[in-house]
Amino acid sequence: MSKAIQIHATGGPDVMRYEDVAVGVPGPGDVRIQQTAIGVNFIDVYHRSGLYPVPRLPAILGQEGAGVISAVGDGVEDLSVGDRVAYAGCPGSYAQERLAKADRLVKIPEAITDVTAAAMMLQGMTVRYLLKETYRVTPDTVLLFHAAAGGVGLIACQWARAIGATMIGTVSTDEKAALARAHGCTHVINTQSENFVARVAELTQGKGCDVVYDSIGKDTFPNSLECLKPRGLWVSFGNSSGPVPAFDLSHLKGSLFATRPSLFAYTAARSDLLSNAADLFEMVISGHIKIAVHHKYPLSQAADAHRALEARKTTGSIVLIP
Repeated sequence: MSKAIQIHATGGPDVMRYEDVAVGVPGPGDVRIQQTAIGVNFIDVYHRSGLYPVPRLPAILGQEGAGVISAVGDGVEDLSVGDRVAYAGCPGSYAQERLAKADRLVKIPEAITDVTAAAMMLQGMTVRYLLKETYRVTPDTVLLFHAAAGGVGLIACQWARAIGATMIGTVSTDEKAALARAHGCTHVINTQSENFVARVAELTQGKGCDVVYDSIGKDTFPNSLECLKPRGLWVSFGNSSGPVPAFDLSHLKGSLFATRPSLFAYTAARSDLLSNAADLFEMVISGHIKIAVHHKYPLSQAADAHRALEARKTTGSIVLIP
């Protein structure tokens, strides 16, 4: 038996249970992983709360992790027992051991630790597709990125700096503002003391941004649209304050574009997954991006990690240690 964090009903952090689960042997195309580190992300909160329904209950939470392969099933050719691997977008990561599809895993380079890998896969690959595919950011791009001091935000700060783009980031405290600046954010707006729409207009001389990356949701809509230049793109990729309400297309005045992307859509093909991960690993190994793991919790205390995340008391990445 292995220990895992399961939910038997949706709700607050108190529905999370640390309990024994059976893992089993890997079937065709599967591997068994002895996990060494597990990433915590806001999508885990959405699954726990029921905002994003899980297929069935009980369910093991989590989408991201790293560890060592302990067994392989039939048909697995490019992975072996003893390989260090990491993944994102594979439900069921809050566990000491797990089964996973081999084609969803990537090998961890020697220069990257398991903790770093577990903290970077979902957030880092998200930044990669956002800045290179959803909207191709260039040195001429002016972008607004909400929650610039969060796990995704701090990686975005560094990636945008490496590209040479102008990044405007929003945060909720002066401490988070300092952190975003230290990671390369060009301009930082504290939304507790400044109106971000007015400040963006000031910073861009009234021209607006090419693209807005919005993981906040309800609290930043529709004001995010007011920060775009004509034909600009609003990228809604999260709902940390609650879901965006249904809206009339007239909100997209100025020929604006809106999209709701997902990591899975950009990595469904294994070739796309490997390309995305390779770019991320290169950025980290080269030193352009440093993964900020500011919070570690034992797996048994995953509920405390969720409470801190929902209260917006965290910066950078959160990792659970099995």
